[in-house]
Amino acid sequence: MAEVEWLVRNRRIFQGGDDCFWHNPDVPDTTALPPAIFLMGPTAAGKTALALALHDQLPVEIVSVDAAQVYRGLDIGTAKPSLEERTRAPHRLIDIREPEEPYSVADFCDDALRAMREITAAGRIPLLVGGTLFYFRALEYGLSALPKADPVVRAGLLREAEALGWAALHARLEQLDPARAARIHRNDPQRIQRALEIIALTGQAASDFPMHGASRLPYRLIKLALYPTDRAWLHARIAARFQQMQEQGFMDEARRLFARPGMSTELPSMRTVGYRQAGLFLTGTINYDEMVVKALSATRQLAKRQFTWLRSDQNSLKVECDASGIDHEAILKHLSAIL
Repeated sequence: MAEVEWLVRNRRIFQGGDDCFWHNPDVPDTTALPPAIFLMGPTAAGKTALALALHDQLPVEIVSVDAAQVYRGLDIGTAKPSLEERTRAPHRLIDIREPEEPYSVADFCDDALRAMREITAAGRIPLLVGGTLFYFRALEYGLSALPKADPVVRAGLLREAEALGWAALHARLEQLDPARAARIHRNDPQRIQRALEIIALTGQAASDFPMHGASRLPYRLIKLALYPTDRAWLHARIAARFQQMQEQGFMDEARRLFARPGMSTELPSMRTVGYRQAGLFLTGTINYDEMVVKALSATRQLAKRQFTWLRSDQNSLKVECDASGIDHEAILKHLSAIL
């Protein structure tokens, strides 16, 4: 029980019970399985810096878990690791799609599991890092038997949204699937579209399907969740990072993207926080100051949703982070003891 004693001495850094760093007690014993690390957290919490520190000291290879960083050209606005950082520590599942191409959670699960198997076969440990928490959950528990995306149905819903507005489609969803509508913001077109698509294809509400599939990830998971203890600190980091993005040329990047044929704010890639607001500015829908306010507000809302996901995960080790920083050495010591 040396690990438990060490954990208790370091309560300032970690929050969570003993289960958090061995395996989920509700599933069969996983101790004989190869290890994999999940490093999760809200936007701007410091995931990349910690991942690089772990890569420098442990036999890990990084797999990105970010629904926006899969797209080529979305660099500054997604805070994509720099070329220097990716030379230091290669990242899988970055720059694997063009912005016009779809990328689903099912695609991610297939790609991530393939990458994990290759990393394990090479004698290393997969380190999955990112803030797309739905991807983490789908990978861990499997996908429910929902239908695949249908381009014809999606195009029809998009035409309706253009004519009526997403708020009207959200109101329709409230009538057809109130449970799912309650969990989806009226300004979240991608999830509204998907929920209505499922109803159109199956005649059933998405909330009637099981939350997860029957499969389990064939790995012994060590799940770390960066957990800012001061929301004001995180909001200040979000604002500072957005300002830094502007100085690095984010608007020029957005102009290049929206100049591509067929590019619009309705594409999944361009619904990404920051790019959507930049697109509204570039089309004259809002002015620059409004774009900044809306982008910051959307990023804070994203962080809030990420907090909600993290709170619901009872089997992750919560790693406190605030203005004093993250104790990389303590985390390394902890991981070294249990890998």
